[in-house]
Amino acid sequence: MSISAQDVKRLREITGVGMMDCKKALAEANGDFDAAIDLLRKKGQKVAANRADRDAKEGLIVTAVSSNGKSGAIVEVNCETDFVARSDDFTQFAEGVASVVLEKKPADADALLALPYKGETVGSAALALTGKVGEKVDIRRFQVASSSDGVIVPYVHPGSRLGVLVEMLGNGNTADAGRDVAMQVAALNPVATRPDEVPNDLKEKEIEIAREAARNDGKPEAMLDKIAQGKLQRYYKDNVLIEQPFVKDASITVKEMLRQASVDVRTFYRFALGD
Repeated sequence: MSISAQDVKRLREITGVGMMDCKKALAEANGDFDAAIDLLRKKGQKVAANRADRDAKEGLIVTAVSSNGKSGAIVEVNCETDFVARSDDFTQFAEGVASVVLEKKPADADALLALPYKGETVGSAALALTGKVGEKVDIRRFQVASSSDGVIVPYVHPGSRLGVLVEMLGNGNTADAGRDVAMQVAALNPVATRPDEVPNDLKEKEIEIAREAARNDGKPEAMLDKIAQGKLQRYYKDNVLIEQPFVKDASITVKEMLRQASVDVRTFYRFALGD
């Protein structure tokens, strides 16, 4: 049967797929739009399968926060090239996934892929986008943050390759202080919020390194533990959020900035593209 240019254009507007692919799908489906869309989705699934072994190291970090600030989501969605990552289709999909994560709070990746998204599932939408852009599209990871007595404050660094969520509480301006804290986390990548939250294996590693360095310097064996503990405190200043010098005013620590602002930070989540 004859396929009109108007029909091809309409299918392209519906699916975003190239004109020639739309024309072929309509011809194969005898002009049936629903069948043609199914054919294009099957093509998208085939493309996704063919590209399953490709590296998807580009993409976006996106966040979403509820209107009351009580919950937030951060998501990393990957593709193969920065060109696709900057496209409207990919950006809208990534932002849409973040909204789904925020609303539904899925338990894991499989649960997320099964959730409804614009008349299909998140998983099928990802496959369809793969077919459309010709690159592997992968929802690599996500995190949901909730606070019963505070607020969740987001920050995405320009370029959307790095994002942070922080949980703030207190009587001061949690929004402004939270953004400062989130920017601190983005810039200095702390390993924990407070010293007692540093994983034991990291502590033990730093203590052992300090002990061995002191021993190699000829320090008395009886002094090694004291020297190692001092080195550990310096490690905290470099790597623990509230102990770090505040990026906007290095004369004070983050802890002091929080005290002055009458707020506190409970936890943070930091996603950097590809980490």
